[in-house]
Order: sequence, then structure tokens, then C-alpha cells
Amino acid sequence: MADIHNLEFAIYDQNKFPKFNKNSGPSPYWDKPTEGPSYIKPEDRQKPLVPSGKLQEKYGQEAVDLSPLLGTTFNDNARLVEVLKDDDLIRDLAIKISQRGVVIFKHQDDLSTDQQKELLQKLGLLSGKPKDNGLYIHPIAPAGGIVGPDGLVDPNLSFISSRLGGEYKKEERFYPTAYSWHSDVTFEPVPPDYTSLRLVEVPETGGDTFWANGYALYEKLSPSLRKYLETLTGTFAQPKWNEVGDRKGFAVYSDVRGAPENIGELLIAIHKVVRTNPVTGWKSLFAVGEHFSKFNDVTPLESKLLKDFIWNTLAQSHDIQVRHKWEKFDIAIWDNRSAYHAINKDVHYFDHYIRTGIRTLSSGERPYLDPNSPTQSEALKKKAEEEKENQEKK
Repeated sequence: MADIHNLEFAIYDQNKFPKFNKNSGPSPYWDKPTEGPSYIKPEDRQKPLVPSGKLQEKYGQEAVDLSPLLGTTFNDNARLVEVLKDDDLIRDLAIKISQRGVVIFKHQDDLSTDQQKELLQKLGLLSGKPKDNGLYIHPIAPAGGIVGPDGLVDPNLSFISSRLGGEYKKEERFYPTAYSWHSDVTFEPVPPDYTSLRLVEVPETGGDTFWANGYALYEKLSPSLRKYLETLTGTFAQPKWNEVGDRKGFAVYSDVRGAPENIGELLIAIHKVVRTNPVTGWKSLFAVGEHFSKFNDVTPLESKLLKDFIWNTLAQSHDIQVRHKWEKFDIAIWDNRSAYHAINKDVHYFDHYIRTGIRTLSSGERPYLDPNSPTQSEALKKKAEEEKENQEKK
């Protein structure tokens, strides 16, 4: 168990990373989106989850919504170490995250790194992910990370730090920041359901994170375009990590990465463009961000036009975005299936600005679309009508 107040980092030191089996090529499931042990057949899919009410009862008064549909912040009276003691609280938290997109807990300095991993795994399991899927291991985990008691980097703790950047990161100042919008590791056949990030080193200013609402982005499109996009699949890929490994002298992690389908050194997968979030049952636009390559079964020009239109709609829609200014030991947890995020890359302007976070990701299910799923606004409207009807009956 790493002491969150006294962490040891290893950077580009291959002797500090556990040995792993190397697998060439892409995953055998990369182009088979309805196959594999993590694919949930229609007859096996769960109904949208309903919270027990225990999280609201315990910590509801400590929470403030950041916007009408996206983001909730819990003050430091809400402690995740206490949530971890009760599976009902964890399940309610998973539902809260999936409904609100991202949830932030302030100053969680008493949560160990092992507890952060335990929380993410339980969030996934208690909300219905395949039971054999574990925590994700990022392909560039061998680049560096948090050293555990055995003297080796813990591959389940992703190391998100400006310390790893160097000239590669400084070059990014010449690109519009909007290009960094993404959902985590969508180039995998089985992307994460939940992602957590806790900052342990915070610059005096800068390094804010933005999130955007995938449910709402889907609803920004006309009904006709939505229906058309539901017929499409997209190709997701990220050759950048292989290039970074070649340049820095490490091999990408090509062994199993959290789910049996996530294996191989070539990072590519095909997914539905629109997917259903199994926790809420709502539709979200999934084909967005820097890991998304192209729309399939259309011409390259059509793909580019669609991709640019959706990207511009996201970048220009401030009403579906929220922004968080980090303080030390804040932890954000978001639903990677229906929220996108982007970092403000101003930290790299100054060498003495250090931003370091510990990220954990839970490997979820293969993305699927239930065409009968409602939109977020349809579901919330129906819920409000039912609550009004129940109130009138009392």
C-alpha cells in the first residue's frame, strides 16, 4: 500500500516495471464488436439501475451540482474511505457518476492507493460489469508510475504527470486545446466504464480539467442525424503510444489489459458510434475525441465532414461542459462511456509547474447500442412526471 503523502515515482526505468508477455499485432477481437467474453447479449442486459437512497441520505447535503445535467462536487465532509465500507453506498455512487457524468470529492488524503483501486473495481462490479474484468493497465504503463512495496511500479496505477512530458508535451502548446477532448482508451475492444484521477502534485495555477456530457452532445444533433449515426460503427486507434515507446526506449504493455479482449501491441478497435450506458439506459455519442479515427462504411470525405462537425459541436457547446480547478488530493471519478474530458495544457509553459495525478480505470463491457434506449432528457422528463404523479396520489 503506497503512502499517498510519500509516493515514490519511477520514470523511464524498465528495471522497475514488472515483466510481462509481449503480444504482437492487434487484439483478435478488434474488428468483432459483438464477440468476446465482455460482450453482453441483448437478453442478458440489465435494466437501468435505481439507487437505494443511502448515498443521498449520508452525503446529499455535502454535494453541489456544477451544472443542470453534468458534474457534482462533494465537499471534504464526504469521505470515500467511509463509502468503501458499504456496497450500497458504492453502488449508489456508481449510479450518481453515470447520471451526472463526473463526480468530484474534495481533499481525499486519507484514501490509500490500494483503496482507490478497490473503489474503482467495486464501482464497476456493483453496477454490472463482467465479473472477470479487472482494473485496466495502460499501454504506456512501462513509461513510469508509482513504486509499490515490492520495489516495482504498480501497473494498475496510471501515472499522469508533467514529469513525463519533456519536449513532447511542450510541442502541444502549438495545437488548439480542443483537440485533446477524448474518452479514455477507446482504442481498446473493452474501454473503461469508470475512470478516477486524484492529483497529488498541483501547480500554483493551471492544469484544470474539463468534462463534457456525451448524452447531451447526442441530443445536440437533429433526430434524423442521430438515427443515421446509430447505424454506423467507427474505428478507434492510437499509434501515438507506440511512437512514444520507440522514442523513449520502452515497449508498450501488450499483455492482457484489464479484459481478455484487450491484448496486443497495435491499439485499434471498432465500436458503435452511439452506445447505451447500461447503468442509466441512456444513449450517448461515443465516436468523439483524439482516439477516434474514422466512421466506417462511408467515404473518407464523408467521414471527415462528420467527424469535424461533431468535434466542432462539442468544442463550441459550453452549455454541456464543466471545468474543475484542482486542489491537492481532489479526486474526480467519471463515467467514461458517456462523458469526455480534456486537460488545459498550460502547465507545460513553465518548467517549475508540476502536475501529477494517480489514475485508476475499471475495465467495463463491450460497447453496445439498444435502439430503444431513451435520451437523457426523455428519461429525466419521464422521471419528473412519475414523481409528480406519485406526489399527487399522496
